[in-house]
Amino acid sequence: MPKYSYFFFIVSILFTSIVYSQKKSLQAIRIDSKIIIDGKFDESAWQVAPVAKNFVEIFPDNGKPIPENKDTEVKIVYTDEAIYVAAILHDDEPSKILSELTLRDDFATADHFGVFFNGYNDGQQEFRFFVSAAGVQQDCIYTENTDEDFTWDAIWESKVRITDKGWVVEMKIPLAALRFPEAEKQIWGLNFYREPRQSRSQNTWSLISNEINNESIQAGILEGIENIKTPTRLFLIPYASTYLTGNATQKTTGEVRGGLDIKYGLSDAFTLDAILVPDFGQVRFDNVVLNLTAFEQQFAENRPFFTEGTDLFNKGNLFYSRRIGEVPFYEVADNETVLDSPSAIRLINAAKVSGRTKNGLGVGVLNAVTENTSVTIRNEDTGENRTMQIAPVSNYNITVLDQRFRKNSSIAFVNTNVLRNGSFRDANVSGLVWDLNTKSNSFNISGDFKYSYVNEEPNLEDKQGISSFFNFGKTKGKYRFSTGGVYVSQDYDINDLGINFQTHYHGLYLNQNYRILNPTKLFNSFSVNFNNYLEFDNRTGMLQQFNIRSGVDLTTKKNDYFGFGIRARPVAVADFYEPRSINEEKFVMYPGRIGGLIYFSSNFNRKFAIDLNPFVTKFFDQGWLNYGFTINPRYRFSDKFSLVYNFYYDRINNDVGWIAFDENDNTIFARRKRITIENTIQGKFSVNETMNFNLNLRHYWSYAVNNDILTLQDDGSLLPNNDFTTNRNRNLNLWNLDFSYVWWFTPGSQVTVLYRNNSQLFSRDFSREFSSNFSDAINSQNLNHIFSISVRYFIDYNSVKNSRLSKTFTKPKEKVRF
Repeated sequence: MPKYSYFFFIVSILFTSIVYSQKKSLQAIRIDSKIIIDGKFDESAWQVAPVAKNFVEIFPDNGKPIPENKDTEVKIVYTDEAIYVAAILHDDEPSKILSELTLRDDFATADHFGVFFNGYNDGQQEFRFFVSAAGVQQDCIYTENTDEDFTWDAIWESKVRITDKGWVVEMKIPLAALRFPEAEKQIWGLNFYREPRQSRSQNTWSLISNEINNESIQAGILEGIENIKTPTRLFLIPYASTYLTGNATQKTTGEVRGGLDIKYGLSDAFTLDAILVPDFGQVRFDNVVLNLTAFEQQFAENRPFFTEGTDLFNKGNLFYSRRIGEVPFYEVADNETVLDSPSAIRLINAAKVSGRTKNGLGVGVLNAVTENTSVTIRNEDTGENRTMQIAPVSNYNITVLDQRFRKNSSIAFVNTNVLRNGSFRDANVSGLVWDLNTKSNSFNISGDFKYSYVNEEPNLEDKQGISSFFNFGKTKGKYRFSTGGVYVSQDYDINDLGINFQTHYHGLYLNQNYRILNPTKLFNSFSVNFNNYLEFDNRTGMLQQFNIRSGVDLTTKKNDYFGFGIRARPVAVADFYEPRSINEEKFVMYPGRIGGLIYFSSNFNRKFAIDLNPFVTKFFDQGWLNYGFTINPRYRFSDKFSLVYNFYYDRINNDVGWIAFDENDNTIFARRKRITIENTIQGKFSVNETMNFNLNLRHYWSYAVNNDILTLQDDGSLLPNNDFTTNRNRNLNLWNLDFSYVWWFTPGSQVTVLYRNNSQLFSRDFSREFSSNFSDAINSQNLNHIFSISVRYFIDYNSVKNSRLSKTFTKPKEKVRF
């Protein structure tokens, strides 16, 4: 190669490096008058505002420039109250723009535009606002640790129009919905997002490289915002609800509830959220299952207060919000019946303060108080009633300090504390959590150290325990890996405000992944994963887990998804939890196993789409076999109406598990057959972007029949038992139906009308016919009925204040400042 060729080669490399290392920037301009959000852009400010364009594709072809006929142009102006965004989304095939109507925060099958703001430009947290081509809003908070949290909802305005050249978006985002420092000149992180749904591609203004995990640090810059002040962020949401409840054995009763939610900005960075006399009567039902394991079933949180903006409180995985208001476990004698068992412990009030300083220190404090609760118990032999306290007045608290630095790393301190009145147990847990990344985001070191202290009831010894986790990984490029270990001591216990299942173990793991970063002739995406995990009991050194997993995930050029997986446990392992012994002293030996699964998901752009997931696992034991499948067809009748059906079938032959203790305190197992059938239907009819009818239906039926009774031996083996004859078969038959109407009549305010019926039947003597169980589940004699209406009204202090001022002052003519 000639010398000048080397010269030009080096210059081109340097030029490319400089171009890609420079952040894109956009200049915002100030205006003195408001903009009407109508999607027309006829205000003079839009004619002179600088333009952000030249978007790039981030999926599937990461880094590919967008052609002019598909490009996006965005402008930003601002006032002392709000940020305004105008976007022109060019499309030379406007008839192919998808615009399915749906509930808020549901992307569904529609084109989307989004804007991402980071007021501190720290590469750590973004406030993201999306709107679909149908006008449906989505908003979330993004962090590297929690990804996108759509439980957060802001109050903002938007308008879209589909034109003969594509579609347009106009947004008004109040400054009260954002977080930024007190500074004369603001420099924000900024990015724009576009999803042309027809091609299933994703575009951004500032490239988000798929070689790097953290998206926020790859944002561009928003400049030009000056002399703004954090507005008074005071929002009041009073609500009122009425409930009618009845069933075949109780006459219909009515109840009226009311309360208030308060959101108040304590400063530019910190917000107080409080609920007084909360009402969670309309939250989604839990997907309860027949749980035959040694551990409790973990439920998703559906109460808005405990889901919205809780990313700080999830640091270290010490907070399980369902503990607040949870009915504790209690026992009564065989000849006693509980007359008024509560479904939940009433929450008196709850408040949380959270935010982050300009130096990157995040502070979060959440506190909740539940009331004293008792139940009435009847002695069936004597007919006498007695009262038993099951939960005292209790205070739950979590405090988090999270210091971010270098735009991609953090160290956090977390403390949870539960104080119960009287002689009930108290608990305190503290943890140090770190997440450290190299400057280039190529490598990561993360981990934690946690300490728990439980002050037991007076006659029990206090407990102290520790848990620690360490991870090292390569997080950039086509090949990535992570390796590390975990240690948990015997008395580590976070279950008063957290959830953990196992103790006294240590484990080691290695995860490896290879992926393509750009499409090939056959695939839009392709990755191969290999995972290996070993776990040992601390006290005996016995092997508890030896899991090997490998899988392939790919997306075809037609955007159909395929997944294949193999999982194996090559040797027998000891299970110290299934025997349910005191301090997990006993164990059962479970055989090795091998299994696999296939997953297929067709492109949801089609009116008819389907998911299919067959699976099978063979245990190295006599006839122990698990197999089943999930099939999930969906049909979009129109942009307003769609139905999704899900059928799940799971069968286990010769499953081995604990069933009871006998009169001699022997641990009794059984070889059993278990079948589970679940049917769900989700339906949606959207009148427009603010009004929806929704159907959510579930029938769950699962049973376990014990065939061979076994007795656990000290060496973990099982021997036949012909003496135990107690019926320990189980049949759980559940029905849930929610039909609701939701109307967002003004931003932040809504009316919800809900009809709900449900049944929950458990038996040990039962029919194994599906039709018989289904009939029982929907039998009117077994159904509970609830009809409720709830009204929530959003009051913005700034809107009230400005509406009063507007009556006093004449509106000035529009003036543009450069």
